[in-house]
Amino acid sequence: MLFLIVIFALIGLAFGGPVGLLVGGGLGWWLGRRIKRRLNEARMRIQEGFLDSIFSVMGCLCQADGKVTDGELDVAEKLFDQMRLQGEQRTRARAAFERGRSDDFDLDAELASVNRLTRHQPVMRQVFLQVQLSAIAADGVLHDAEHEMILRVARGVGCSETEVQQIEAMLHGAAANSQGASEEALKDAYRVLGVSEDASDAEVKKAYRRLMSQNHPDKLAGKGLPESMRDVAQARTSEISNAYERIREARDQ
Repeated sequence: MLFLIVIFALIGLAFGGPVGLLVGGGLGWWLGRRIKRRLNEARMRIQEGFLDSIFSVMGCLCQADGKVTDGELDVAEKLFDQMRLQGEQRTRARAAFERGRSDDFDLDAELASVNRLTRHQPVMRQVFLQVQLSAIAADGVLHDAEHEMILRVARGVGCSETEVQQIEAMLHGAAANSQGASEEALKDAYRVLGVSEDASDAEVKKAYRRLMSQNHPDKLAGKGLPESMRDVAQARTSEISNAYERIREARDQ
């Protein structure tokens, strides 16, 4: 905004002297406010669309095995709580979830929309997929139909199979709620960081730092992640940190 004020003020000064300076500066301020308001409105529409897609796709996924369990419904409600959705926002989220459960829901079209929103923001689409995996894993069992559907979702939003495995490993780590270094937990930790088990300490640290930077809640917010999803992003960084510490402890032994 300051840039526009200065530019218009200088133009006004050149053509109208001191009075033109004031008029030009005022015009620059008004134009800057208008542009900022429109950008904020556009950003809000994008964020609302992203949230609608999250919950509608979740509704579709949760009945991939033929029914929506109480556990899956609880996950949806807990996510509403975690995101502090109240009033109209919560009503809208529930409506999106129900829309995804309808027979005429166009999953491919919804995924194409998410793909467009997150095309240049891979971490955003990984957060999207992480939420979906959390929902369908709520009953403790990943059915074949659900696994096929989540792969379809991953491909639809542009995620690779490796990214799916990484997010699954994060969910395993969260479920375990442990810093131990069992063989399976350790394998998951390497998947979370996206490195092989024979990677050097320097490579592991580099992967960890890169992921922490990419997934920082403030950085994701700057890329369009809704503020209501900050806790989801923080949980993701916690799993990255846990994975790194698990590897370090195993290597120190």
